[in-house]
Amino acid sequence: MLRIGLISDTHNLLRPEATAFLRGCHHIIHAGDICNASTLDELSRIAPVTAVRGNNDKGAWAEALAVAEFIQFGEVFAYAIHDLAELDIDPGSAGVRVVVSGHTHKPLVEEKGGVLFVNPGSAGPRRFSLPISIGEIIINGSSVSARTAELVGQNAG
Repeated sequence: MLRIGLISDTHNLLRPEATAFLRGCHHIIHAGDICNASTLDELSRIAPVTAVRGNNDKGAWAEALAVAEFIQFGEVFAYAIHDLAELDIDPGSAGVRVVVSGHTHKPLVEEKGGVLFVNPGSAGPRRFSLPISIGEIIINGSSVSARTAELVGQNAG
């Protein structure tokens, strides 16, 4: 069984509640709007990280990030992209089981046509009345489940 941590839209803020949630993950996917390389460095101390570039990721450090990434976890293929509106593949036809995105700051877990779409929401600064959240996918062979979780604590408000 693999636990894959999902985080997005940190916007220069990696909360202690987020790092606590991600501890024990086998891999972390950051779905963009990271805004600094140090966030990825800190996450890589927890687990290997795959990150994609968001619309707010600028500068030389961000140019090294792809706009989208295929990631294989055993029998399961995942596809990470910041803005789902820019999805440039048919995930089902491409053999993708999970699409991870960010951008909207709205947590989402939805299955469509055999593909699980997951947006962990925003783990960074609060935007409007949206929750501060994070997510995970659990992979057991070819079986995949996902959830999002609201971060709470003294720094999550």
